[in-house]
Amino acid sequence: MSQTYSKIDKIPSGQASEGLIEGCLVLEGGAFRGLYTQGFLDAMMLNDLNLSCVIGVSAGALGGLNYVSGQIGRSARINLTYRHDSRYVGARALIHSHSILDVGFLTENRGIISEPLNEERFNRPQQRFAAVATNCISGKPAVFEKGKCGKYMMNGVRASATMPYISPMLRIRTTPYLDGGCSCAIPYRWAIKQGYQKIIVIRTRDPLFRKEEKRVSPALRVYRRYPALALKLIQSDRRYNRQCDEIELLHKCGRLLRLAPSQPVNVGRVEPDLEKLGELYWLGYNDCLARLDEIRNYLSM
Repeated sequence: MSQTYSKIDKIPSGQASEGLIEGCLVLEGGAFRGLYTQGFLDAMMLNDLNLSCVIGVSAGALGGLNYVSGQIGRSARINLTYRHDSRYVGARALIHSHSILDVGFLTENRGIISEPLNEERFNRPQQRFAAVATNCISGKPAVFEKGKCGKYMMNGVRASATMPYISPMLRIRTTPYLDGGCSCAIPYRWAIKQGYQKIIVIRTRDPLFRKEEKRVSPALRVYRRYPALALKLIQSDRRYNRQCDEIELLHKCGRLLRLAPSQPVNVGRVEPDLEKLGELYWLGYNDCLARLDEIRNYLSM
């Protein structure tokens, strides 16, 4: 299997414009399925569609991080360059972060990668950014928002992408956290409660996708010391399907704009095939270009 994506040099680069459009961008997670979102966001930035607020879960938070820093192509280049680097995914990541996936590659400027995060642009106060993690004690979503959680912002993004079962909990102060998807896979209700009239939801699954609701879950055994978290995990498939159904209703009545892959996504959460991941990136990129008029019309109404 190739260790380098064949079209890595075709991924666009540059810095997004500084102008902002009032509205909230809501980004679903999905681990490496987030390449779809990264392609979509790059096309948005290239077309000056920079929303004033972004909230993401897991891979959505990681992609949103680069959208707020305005770095076109950065997220995709890192994923498609380092997917088979064991410091990012594999044994060395396990040693450094006690997880097979070290999301610090995307959130920290370690001098390892050639394209560091533009922290000055990311930290500008004009654009809101939030990442959703799950409080393992209460089982409830925890929102880490830039400018409101101080030095813990990047830890909040890391916690948002800390996958259950395969990664240890991430402690922030004294509280343990896991992936935001454990309790809230798509945080569109947060955007509504914040009063945003223009809300764009970018999914990483096609609109018809629903999860098979499992009858047996390892959650009670694995997280027996965290019963509230275990219950959230047991209910996660049903809750996700209800969210998807509600998003479709809100989309149809015009309360939000749902954007999703134009074809079924057959990419695993930790997909090793770089060509498949690259194709998913371009699917997101081209899906955005195909819907530019629809997006602009929605935001200008």
